Amino acid sequence: MAEQSHAGELGILLKRLLKERSISMRKLGELANIDKATISRIVSGKRKATPEHLKRISECLNIPIADLFEAAGYPVHKRKGQVPADIHSSIDNIQGILGSYELPPDTFTMERVEQHMEELKQYSQTDEGKKTIIGRFEDKLRKIGSVGPFISELKGMFERFRSRAGTPAEMAVIGSALLYFIISVDIIPDYIFPIGFLDDAITVKLAASLLLAKSWD
Repeated sequence: MAEQSHAGELGILLKRLLKERSISMRKLGELANIDKATISRIVSGKRKATPEHLKRISECLNIPIADLFEAAGYPVHKRKGQVPADIHSSIDNIQGILGSYELPPDTFTMERVEQHMEELKQYSQTDEGKKTIIGRFEDKLRKIGSVGPFISELKGMFERFRSRAGTPAEMAVIGSALLYFIISVDIIPDYIFPIGFLDDAITVKLAASLLLAKSWD
């Protein structure tokens, strides 16, 4: 019953938005690259919208994605950019949240985060990697509009990377964390609330730990 209630709430919201913007369901389907029949079932409350559906609709209708997630009944926590101090206790809680989005249980593992970081270390030291970090970091910050310890640490790493204040090994560690945040390698999609940025935050924590311990080769 609760799922049907949320589907109806989302449908009411979408009908209002379509009317305000003078957009038909067919046109929305074309803009969002979603089949018109699927759009119709979502609007009528006969089908639950997936996170990917909501992401595309949000972009087309220029509405905060959190508003759509909330109307659709997905768990929402709007204060992004936060991560508990204990990384491992954070990881223990992720699987339950992912389950509410019907994502596979192995979507997130610490091993996958570490693997991505290793892959990005080398790239961060290439000319292309450096340009990506310098040219896109601040734009990504503006897009997510986040605040908090995780973002503050990222900003500090960015300033250090930009000024090359460290050894090549340190720059590789910092660069991997910055690139993980900037480019689309997220293990957990950014639009999954409240944990869409948690893998980014954990990456920053890991990088900070490596820098503190000086445990690179």
